[in-house]
Amino acid sequence: MIYELTELEDLRALVRIFAEIWGRPGEPPVDSDVLRALVLSGNYVAGASVDGRLVGGLIGWLGGPPPDHLHLHSHILGVQADSQVRGLGFELKQHQRTWCLDRGVKTIEWTFDPLVRRNAYFNLNKLGAEAGAYLINLYGEMADGINSGEESDRILIDWRLDSPKAVAAAAGRPVEPPTDDLQQARADSLLSIGVGGEPMPGTSTSRVVICQVPDDIVAMRRSDPQLARAWRMAVRNAMKPAVDAGYRITGVTRTGWFVFEHG
Repeated sequence: MIYELTELEDLRALVRIFAEIWGRPGEPPVDSDVLRALVLSGNYVAGASVDGRLVGGLIGWLGGPPPDHLHLHSHILGVQADSQVRGLGFELKQHQRTWCLDRGVKTIEWTFDPLVRRNAYFNLNKLGAEAGAYLINLYGEMADGINSGEESDRILIDWRLDSPKAVAAAAGRPVEPPTDDLQQARADSLLSIGVGGEPMPGTSTSRVVICQVPDDIVAMRRSDPQLARAWRMAVRNAMKPAVDAGYRITGVTRTGWFVFEHG
């Protein structure tokens, strides 16, 4: 069940869940005072419950400048791993989408780490969102249990809620990258995974190029922090120049290939 949270105890419960998910028991990524203020000022705070138990949530606030770029900035989405219900993240984002459309808000923005393959697939394919700017070290060095010691490069997501891609995705018809373009682009990869798991840079000026990221960067940060840092720099050096040169990220495959198209 997805619903807006308004009661203080529910907001405190959500803070505890976020602190657990991000490994920050003494310093949660957001506190209940801030959530209370967001609710009071008409912003978006929602929770997901299973059998009456809160297991996750999603928060965001309105941004501008209006009226040309009125949007919701979606800040944190988290669901406990033991919730035993698949698809709660998708349901939360669809609830947020409906909330915005009911209020005349047509765009939601947020950021994600391009090294986290499952989030890339979820955002660009499952939701039908678009990728915008590549932002270098947006939040500075991270200190939570998932990203500790990492620089915080992020891709800015632009989710146009009434676009054909978003409408199709909401109906369970996500758009996958075209296979023909991928086969053609294999020889023109900006970055791929080497035999030892290392990043292998490449160059290309083709109309369609691809860039691969590791299977599980979170596990890599624990097992081989030096390799994880090498991947951060490699992805930055591949993606940022491509975006600056006018390439658009149009999708990502389940095997971690970002698809870039020019023109």
